[in-house]
Amino acid sequence: MSVRGQDRQIDNIEFNVGDIARSKAFYASAFGWTFVDYGPTYTEFSDGRLTGGFTTGEPVRPGGPLIILYTDDLDATQQRLRALGAVITRETFSFPGGSRFHFTDLDGYELAVWSVQP
Repeated sequence: MSVRGQDRQIDNIEFNVGDIARSKAFYASAFGWTFVDYGPTYTEFSDGRLTGGFTTGEPVRPGGPLIILYTDDLDATQQRLRALGAVITRETFSFPGGSRFHFTDLDGYELAVWSVQP
């Protein structure tokens, strides 16, 4: 991790993945994330605000906390994710303040994407 976080704030999210290159390509195409490699079994990602990592040092463990990403265009993001092989697990639904959908990535992790737009 390149920068130390602030006290009591989320600092990092780590995914155990089957293939780092595949995960990098997926998240770069879907959300524009950038990466810094730290050897063959770990890469750090950044979305411009939050950092985390992909590692092949442990078995893939789908599940865990729900990571929620924000987008300005919910429909375009959902279409891009489908085209990249993501599975939409919960279609777009409204909640106070916006709308969101859930998807699983190529390793089975469930994430959500929300927007203030319907």
